[in-house]
Amino acid sequence: MDIKAVHRVYFLGIGGIGMSALARYFHHLGKAVAGYDKTRTPLTQELEGMGIAVAYEDHLDAIPPAYHHKEGTLVVYTPAVPEDHSGIRFYREAGFEMYKRAKVLGMITRDTFCFAVAGTHGKTTTSCILAHLLDASGTQITAFLGGISEDFNSNFLMKGPDYTVVEADEFDRSFLHLSPDIACITSMDADHLDIYGDHEQLKQSFREFAAKLKPKGTLFVNNGLPINGLTYGIDDNSDYCALNVRVDNGTYIFDLKTPESHMQGIRFNKPGRHNLLNGVAAMSMALKAGSSPDKLVEAMGTFKGVQRRFSYAIKQEGLVFIDDYAHHPTEINAVYEAVQEMHPNKRTTVLFQPHLYSRTRDFGDAFARSLEKFDRILLLDIYPAREKPIPGITSEWLLEKINNPNKKRIKKDEIIPEITAHSPEVFITLGAGDIGLEINGIKKQLAHAI
Repeated sequence: MDIKAVHRVYFLGIGGIGMSALARYFHHLGKAVAGYDKTRTPLTQELEGMGIAVAYEDHLDAIPPAYHHKEGTLVVYTPAVPEDHSGIRFYREAGFEMYKRAKVLGMITRDTFCFAVAGTHGKTTTSCILAHLLDASGTQITAFLGGISEDFNSNFLMKGPDYTVVEADEFDRSFLHLSPDIACITSMDADHLDIYGDHEQLKQSFREFAAKLKPKGTLFVNNGLPINGLTYGIDDNSDYCALNVRVDNGTYIFDLKTPESHMQGIRFNKPGRHNLLNGVAAMSMALKAGSSPDKLVEAMGTFKGVQRRFSYAIKQEGLVFIDDYAHHPTEINAVYEAVQEMHPNKRTTVLFQPHLYSRTRDFGDAFARSLEKFDRILLLDIYPAREKPIPGITSEWLLEKINNPNKKRIKKDEIIPEITAHSPEVFITLGAGDIGLEINGIKKQLAHAI
């Protein structure tokens, strides 16, 4: 596919975080852009505000006539849209070339100096930190991010075409379409077993991703992962290592030892050792690319964060409200540890929305062990996303596994009464589904209660 020959782009699943970034990219290039998504969200409303037509109905009339012409039309789709969708069926039957998002991203970045961040956890935060560091140090980048960067207030940044930052997604082996110059693997925990079958196959896909590096490319790996590369870590024997880590009024201060230098007094404002580790990974990648160490140190101290990644909705003496995208037991453990580090001896209530029936089934016991550490646990129903229900796999099934008497399954309209009835000192919302749409309402209600 020659992007220069594309005049219009239609997205099936335009509201996804990765798809919407691509939509912004083509719109920025001056292409006509339209698309479909199942639900109107703040993301799709932003696209509509840019002049992008978004349909929410599943019928052929919702596709503008111009996008019925094969010549000059690019169709991008996500597997989250079912095969019996009228748009999917129309484009397949009409013989259009249809591309998954990852393949398009691979074509866009192929002739650029590409930074790619992979991992079952941490890739969104790491790629957002990296984009911020490179931008602040003067590198003219285009960034496709898997979350809303609070520094750019967007999941897309376009300052120049020669350098790209991308989140390399392991779902459906999407990251194998990329050929990065500098890459990072943050984690390789078992996940997406509905795609891979077992953990070993998942790990093999990461090895295949590592082999996609361009000649003379550089791979960074979280120290301890079973894959060769330059290592990064905290207080260990890594090639790029954070040392002398301390906390001052909620801010990490640390030194960074690299093969070439020893940098001191670096400040980083995001809570949680897992986030600090992501910061070390991003800084290591930027240093390897030749960014100014002094500018990187300054930029680390100004990183604002990523929406729904240990985001403080309320941070006051009597009440703390934290929202996080965590949807895997390892991620929930990281959030719990960060809460204990930053808010020790506070009563915690967690509201968790499980994401996918298959993930809930595959990690049911691990989810229970992660959640039961909190003082009180509230469970919403499982968010299905692309999946059909699995018999017997429900929130009640998960609730039974949790060894903590202070647990309850609730509906969304019961969230506020449950919170106000128990007055938590720290309230945490977790999940990758539509729980994020509840945050503003919870925040307003809690603010009145303070």
